[in-house]
Amino acid sequence: MSTHQSPAAPSAAPAPDDGAPDPLAALLQRWRKVPGGLLPLLHAVQSAIGYIPPTAVPRIARALGLSRAEVHGVISFYHDFRTQPPAQHRLRVCQAESCQAMGSRELTAGLEQRLGCKLDQPRADGAWALESVYCLGLCAASPALMLDGQLHARVGLPQAVALIKQTEELRA
Repeated sequence: MSTHQSPAAPSAAPAPDDGAPDPLAALLQRWRKVPGGLLPLLHAVQSAIGYIPPTAVPRIARALGLSRAEVHGVISFYHDFRTQPPAQHRLRVCQAESCQAMGSRELTAGLEQRLGCKLDQPRADGAWALESVYCLGLCAASPALMLDGQLHARVGLPQAVALIKQTEELRA
């Protein structure tokens, strides 16, 4: 990996100066000298903050001696890394071949209508994110979805709507 950074661009985003604790600083200190520390650092940042803020990318790059492009490339390659605050509820619908053959595209279209957001775009109020995933490992029980980390198999639109309602009632 290259350590070259463009001299015209700032080498790192400034740390927050509003008096709030900077969770990134401690993580950078912990992982800066660990060989291959980028992935564990990114996981730690997302765990601590909820996502990887774009302003953190230059600081991460500088701490690890990488280019911002290298850090961004890893973040964008792995679909589980988020660069925006997460939605309150995450509904992931399998779009792999087995699930498609059993109706996941129709399920997804119905969920877009019910949730009021498009696939892979969070709802404007931040309450829901409808996301595509390519295999949840339940091919024999398609279509499958994952709601807030819980797997559900052989899910049709009525079952999915019932899960959404149950989740919304628990939140209320």
